[in-house]
Amino acid sequence: MGRVKSATRNIAFGYIGTVTTALMSFVLRTIFIRILDENLVGVNGLYTNILSILSMAELGIGTALNFSLYAPVAKGDTEKIKSYMLLYRKAYTFIAFIVAAIGIAITPFLPILIKDADNISTRDLTLYYYIFLFNTVSTYFVSYKYSLVNAEQKNYIQTNIITITKVITVILQILILVTTRNFYAFLLTDAAVQLIQKIFVSLYLNKLYPYLKDKNVTPLTKEESSVIWSKTRALVLLKVGDVARTQTDSLIISAFIKVAVVGVVDNYNMVLTSISNYVNIIMNSVISSFGNLIATESKEKQYEMFKVYKFFAAWFYGFSATGFFVLLSPLIDLWLGKSWLLPSAAVYLILTEYYLKGFRIVVANYRTAAGVFEQDRYLPIVQGLVNLVLSIVLVQKIGITGIYVGTVVSGLLANIVRPVVINRVCFDKGAAEYFIDSAKYVVSFVGTVLLLLSISSYVLENLTILSFAVMFVIICVVFNGIFIILFGRSEEFRYCYNLLKNKLNR
Repeated sequence: MGRVKSATRNIAFGYIGTVTTALMSFVLRTIFIRILDENLVGVNGLYTNILSILSMAELGIGTALNFSLYAPVAKGDTEKIKSYMLLYRKAYTFIAFIVAAIGIAITPFLPILIKDADNISTRDLTLYYYIFLFNTVSTYFVSYKYSLVNAEQKNYIQTNIITITKVITVILQILILVTTRNFYAFLLTDAAVQLIQKIFVSLYLNKLYPYLKDKNVTPLTKEESSVIWSKTRALVLLKVGDVARTQTDSLIISAFIKVAVVGVVDNYNMVLTSISNYVNIIMNSVISSFGNLIATESKEKQYEMFKVYKFFAAWFYGFSATGFFVLLSPLIDLWLGKSWLLPSAAVYLILTEYYLKGFRIVVANYRTAAGVFEQDRYLPIVQGLVNLVLSIVLVQKIGITGIYVGTVVSGLLANIVRPVVINRVCFDKGAAEYFIDSAKYVVSFVGTVLLLLSISSYVLENLTILSFAVMFVIICVVFNGIFIILFGRSEEFRYCYNLLKNKLNR
C-alpha cells in the first residue's frame, strides 16, 4: 500500500473516530458537570494530568523503538521485527512496575496538591487516584504492540479500537451517572471497559501477527541495542523537559489557586482537543509515511514534503486557532454559563500556545520519523525550568494568567531552536527560509484574528446560537479567503490542490 493511500485510510478512519468520540465526550462532560460536585470535576482533571506525568517513566523508549521498526517493516524482515518487539515488551513490562511504584509512593502527597476540596475525604481522594493508576499501569502490558501496527502505516486499527471502546464507555458512564450519581461507579465503569479492551487488543494483535508469540527470537546485536539506548537517553531529557513544560499547569492551578479551577480549564481543553484532533489526525497519520519517505527518498524530496506539511499546519492550525480566538469563550458561555469562563488574558495565552504548537508539531513529527533526538536533547530541560519558574512566580502575582505566560515563553524556545536543528541535520540547509515562511504565516494570522475580533464585537453583541453560527460562517469565509489570496500561488498550495483533485477524480 502506497504512502498516500495509507495516510488517506488512516485519516478517514481517524475522522470518523474523532467525530464520534468528540460528540460522546461532549455529552458525557455536560452530564458530568450537571450531576457531580465541581471539586470532583477538578479532581478528575487533576488525576488525569498526574497520570500523564507518571507516564514519563516511558522515557521515550517507545519512540526510539518505533523509529527502529520503520526499516525492518519496509524490508519485510520478520526476524528483525521479532527482535525489536521482544526488547519492547521487556522494557514496557519493567516500566509498568516502575510507574506503579512511583504512583503508590506519591499517594501521601495528594492532599498537598489539592486545594479547597474539603468536602472530599482523604480516603476517597486516595481510592479515586488508585483507579486512575490501575488504568495507566495496565496499559503498558498491551500498548507496545501498537507500534508494529503503526510502523506498517495501519494506524486506523488503533483508531477504530479506541473509538469503539470510547462509545461503549461513554454510554455506560452516562447510564451510571444518571442512575447512581456515584463517582466511584463512574470511574470503575471506565476501568472495567478499558481492561476488557486491553485483553481483546492483546489477543487480536497476536492473531494478526502470530510471530509475536514465537519464543525462538534472536536478540538484537550490541550495535542495534546501542542505537536504541542512545536515542532513548536523548529522549529521556526530551520527555522530562516536555512534562515539566506541558503537564504541570493543572498541578500548579490545584496547589496555588483551587482544584475546582482545574475543571474549568479542562472544559476549555476538551473543546480545544476535540477540534484540534481533526487537524492532528492528518498531522500524526503521516509520521509513519515520513519514516518510509526518509528511508527511500532523497533529501530534496523530503524537504519538499516537509514544506507541504508545514504549509498544511499553518493553514489548518491557523484556521482553528482563529476560530478559537473569536468563539471559544462564547461557546463555553452558551454551553455552561458565565460562571465557567476564564479571564480573557488567560484564554488568549492558551490559544497563542495552541497556534505556536502547530509549527512545533511539524518539526517534532518529522524529528520522530527521522530519529533526530540527540541534537536538541537539553532544550526541553531548559524549557521545563523556564516554565516552572515563571509559572510559579507569576501565579502568585497575577493569578492563572501567569501560569500561561510561562507556558507560552517556554514554548517559543522550541519554535526558534528546533527548526534550526531539523533543517541542518535532515536537509543540510540553513533555517532562514523556514523562519521567513513562518513570519508570513504568523503576520497573516494575527491580522486576520484582529479583523475578525473587531467584527465579532458587533455580531456577538447579543450572544445567541444564531449569532454564534453567523460568526462561524464569517470566520470560515474571511480566514480561508485571505489565506488563499496570500498563499494560493505557492508550490505547497498547488501540491495540496492537485492531490485533492486527483482524489476527487478517482
